[in-house]
Amino acid sequence: MSGANDRDPGRPRRPTRAEQPARYIVPKCREPVTELYRDAHILVVGKPPFLLSVPGRAPENRDCVTTRLKRDHPDLRLVHRLDLDTSGVMVFALTRAAQSGLSRAFQQRRVTKVYQAVVQGVVDDEEGRIDLPLCPDWPNRPLQKVCFENGKPALTRWRVLERQPAEQRTRLRLMPVTGRSHQLRLHCREIGHPILGCDLYAPPEVLGRSERLLLHAETLAFNHPVTGLWSEFHSPVPF
Repeated sequence: MSGANDRDPGRPRRPTRAEQPARYIVPKCREPVTELYRDAHILVVGKPPFLLSVPGRAPENRDCVTTRLKRDHPDLRLVHRLDLDTSGVMVFALTRAAQSGLSRAFQQRRVTKVYQAVVQGVVDDEEGRIDLPLCPDWPNRPLQKVCFENGKPALTRWRVLERQPAEQRTRLRLMPVTGRSHQLRLHCREIGHPILGCDLYAPPEVLGRSERLLLHAETLAFNHPVTGLWSEFHSPVPF
């Protein structure tokens, strides 16, 4: 893993989302949604970064994974989402029965989710777990925060894949057990290692180290909602 993703210091800094106007217009994403698998019941795709999972509130934010896929699959049904900045594997249902089965699997935590992230600093331990409850930070939406009084349980397991002491960064495998909003971004920050390119929870110098959030949904695995067979889907890590 090289330092090729570090931002050119001569280029202007990308504004954080907090610095954007209240009506945030998502820049046009020209990367395609890639089909990874399809049968009569489910569709698995690779989502590019900077593309919404579902349409935004502003009319200008209609472009998203769902809108694009519905052109060819009008019966497409949403099961889960990825953040705007996050790339990687998503699964959609093509029938009502498949949607019900997949939604139940996500709710009951019978889905295996594996991410890769590149974080600031050198992580000392080989693996660990982050168990910190999260809830919305209402005055500062869309931010979330750690809250032991009102937060919902949030658990992330992690493992070091590669350390780069010279560049002060570490590649991690992240395995969320729960699926709270911004869980991986916030959990990494709370252990002192924010994800590079994170415009929500990283300080400016860490945001500026990458033109994109270095977080990718690498693997999604679950029992097929109709056949019951264990199925694993992978999306190559682009950074």
